[in-house]
Parts: sequence; structure tokens; C-alpha cells
Amino acid sequence: MDTILIAVLVALVAVVVGSGLGFQLHSILSAKSARAVDEASAQQMRRANARSKEILLEAKERALQVRTDSEARLNEQKSEIQRQQSRLEAREETLEGRSDSLNERESELRKQRDELAEDNRALDGLKQQASERLETISTLTMLDARQQLFDQAEEDIQFELARRYRDAELEAQDQADDKARDILAASMQRLAAEVVSEATVTTILLPNDEMKGRLIGREGRNIRAIEAATGVDLIIDDVPEAVTISCFDPIRREVARIAIDRLIKDGRIHPARVEDSVEKARAEVDETVRKAGQQAMFDADVKGLRPELVKLVGQLKFRYSYGENVLQHSVEVGLVAGILASEIGANQQIAKTAGFLHDIGKALTHEVDGPHAEIGADLAKRYGQNERVITAIREHHDREMTTVESFLVAAADAISAARPGARHDTTENYLQRLEALEEIARGFEGVERAFAIQAGREVRVLVDPANVDDVMAATLAREIVRKIEETLAYPGQIRVVVIRESRTVEVAR
Repeated sequence: MDTILIAVLVALVAVVVGSGLGFQLHSILSAKSARAVDEASAQQMRRANARSKEILLEAKERALQVRTDSEARLNEQKSEIQRQQSRLEAREETLEGRSDSLNERESELRKQRDELAEDNRALDGLKQQASERLETISTLTMLDARQQLFDQAEEDIQFELARRYRDAELEAQDQADDKARDILAASMQRLAAEVVSEATVTTILLPNDEMKGRLIGREGRNIRAIEAATGVDLIIDDVPEAVTISCFDPIRREVARIAIDRLIKDGRIHPARVEDSVEKARAEVDETVRKAGQQAMFDADVKGLRPELVKLVGQLKFRYSYGENVLQHSVEVGLVAGILASEIGANQQIAKTAGFLHDIGKALTHEVDGPHAEIGADLAKRYGQNERVITAIREHHDREMTTVESFLVAAADAISAARPGARHDTTENYLQRLEALEEIARGFEGVERAFAIQAGREVRVLVDPANVDDVMAATLAREIVRKIEETLAYPGQIRVVVIRESRTVEVAR
């Protein structure tokens, strides 16, 4: 127990002694640490003070440098401002000098303006005096003189316009002639049709003069039967061994010719036989007309025509215009129109068909009133032709044309009718047309002489060079052409040539 107590006491004493030693040791260590901390703090303070002094010195140096730089820049700015101020002062002095000069110039100009105004007033007075003197000398007022100037100016302008019109017309004509010549040459060289020139009077030769009496019959019954059955006039005159058939309708005339030929060959001539012969002749003519229409359609390379229209075309085989067979003319116009269309890139079939049918109205002109172009257009419309074909047929004789096919058909018609030998006329009509052409040309002022040449297809007009200049000559040619177109009816075209010649003659003695 004592041992335990002693052990406990010893332990307690040991604990107490240990605690005291530990506390003492902790106090010693704490004091050393505090001193160390104080020394470190003092050292940091010294370092901080030194650093702050260095920073302060650097700041002062920088501030000094900035101030120095600022003062330098300020000095430079001051110097620049002084220089600019000096320049401004010099410029102001210059402007003041210029202002004084301008003021002097303005004063001088004002003075000159006043002098000019005074001179203008004096000039107006002189003009007025000159105008009055001119009016006195020329016996013309100012208005009359102005009107004369206007008239002269108008005349000069008209002359210049006419000259330019002539130059432009000549240039355009040259170009058009060259192009048309190429097209027509290329087209016409591809067609070489025969020339047909036949009279419209039908004469039948008789084997002997006794046949005349047999044709007349007892008390004229045979000739009356022939005329009643055929609708023609049978002329039996003093011409030996011949009789003449007269009728406006070529179909009737052909029927009568065939029937009379049959009667003459048969020898049995009486009214009953006449009627039988006429019926057979009419059937033969109908067949001839049908075949002629089909052959013409084949020759012209036209397709799609109705049989009724083909038959009407065939009737043109017995019609003539100025001695030219209308059916052959129609075939030729169709071919030429198609060739022209191919040359210029138009519709060949429409042009060819329109050219082939352009005179179809002539088959009915004795039955229907109106021009053949209108009749032909109505027929083409009735038998279902293309509208452009109808228009070309209607317009092929018009001055104003609306389609290219109309121009082509008109050109082809003129080509066919104008070629040499295509048409002929009676001598009386021919001479009358020549006289009318020359009379029209001589009716214009300035014309000395006029000559119709080349069978009336050209008129050459000689003018007085003193009264007609070159420009007026061109205008005169157009006026003569217009008068011919308005006055005369003629086949083809008529060319008007105005000739102006100036001669200067001197004699050496």
C-alpha cells in the first residue's frame, strides 16, 4: 500500500516536475521565437523603408523627366503657334492687299460698265439711225425685211432638205437596186417560159364557099340554131372560105369552134345536128378545161386545190390579157413568186399558191361585178385557201400591201408581164399611150421636150437647166411618175428619166 502510495506520489511528483520543466522550456522557446519574430519584423521594416525610399526617388526622377518632356513639348508648341501666327499675320496682310486691289478692280469695272452702257445707248441710237436709213434706201420696213429673210431661210431649208432627200434616195435606190438585181437575176434565170402571143378573134377556115350557105341554112335556120346553142355571134362576110366567131366569153367561143368544125367535117348541118354537136363540144371543152387546170397545177407545183378551183383555173387557158395567155401567165407568176420567196427566206408554198391563183378572178369577170383581184380573193376564200394566200391575191394590184407574199406576187406579176414579147397591144392603143406619156411629161414647168421610148416603158424628159437644178430634177421625176400612175392604165412598169444638161459655148475670133 505504501509502495503504491509512494509510487503514486512519485508519479505525481514526476508529473508536477515534468509539467514545470515543460512550462519552463515552453517559456524559453516562446521568448526566443518572439525575439526572432521581432528581429525579422525589424529587418522587413528596414527593407520596406529602403524600398520605399528607392521608389520615391524613382517617382521623383520620373516626375522630373515627365515635367522636362512636357516643358519641351510645350516649348515646341509655343514655337509652332508663333510660326503659325506669323504666317497668319503675313497672310492677313496679303489678303488685305488683295482686298484693296479687288476694290480698285471693282471700281474700275464699274467705271467700264458705265462706259459700256453709254456705248450701248450710243450704238442703239446708231442702229436706229441705220435702220431708218436702210428703210429709206430700200423702201422696206423692218417687218418686210424680216419676212424676206424668213422666206430666204425657208427656201434654203427646202433646198437643203430636197438635196438630202435626193442623196438619201439615190443611196437607198442604189442599195435596193443591187439587192433586187441579185434576187431577180437568181430567180429569173431559173425560169424560161415560152412566149405566147395570140389574137382573141377565132376564125374557122371552110373547105369552100358553098359551106357558108350550108352554115346559114334555109332562111338562116342553121346559123340561128348555132348562135342560140352556143351564145356566140357567127359572122359570115365576104372573106373567102372563112367565117368568124365573135363572143366575149372565150369558153363559148371555143365550144362554137369545136361544134362548127364537127359540123363541117360531118357535112350534115341542121338544127338537131347542131344541138348534138354543141353538147359534145361542150363536154370536150369541159374535159379540156379540167385537164388544163390539172396540168397547170402540176407545172406550178401547187398542191391542195379543190376540183372546182382547178376547173376555174383551167378556164384561163382560153383567156388572154394584152395577147398573153392568162393560164400560162399564172403558172409563170406562181413559179417566180416561189423562187423569190426562196431567195428571201419567205414561205415558198404560200407565195407559189398565191401567185398561181392571183388572176383566178378573171375566169368570172364577165359573170361577177368587181375587179378581178377582189373576185379572186373571194373565190380563194370560198374554196378554203390560206388567209395569207387570200390577202396576197386581193392586194397584188394595191399600192399598200400588208404581207410579204403580196409584194412577192406583185413583183412576180410585173416580171412575167414585163419580159419582152409577153404582151402586145393594138397599134392604136400603143400610139395613144405614147402620146399620153409625152403629153403628161410636157405638162410640167421647166420641161423642154419629152420622148416615150422602148415601146412606152421609158420616158426621157429634157429640162431647161436654167430653170431646173439637180434637186428640182429629182422632184420633177417623182411628180411625173405620180401623174402617170394616177392618169394612165398600162401593163408592167414605166421608167421616167429626167435629163438636165448645161453647156457653155465660147467662140474664138
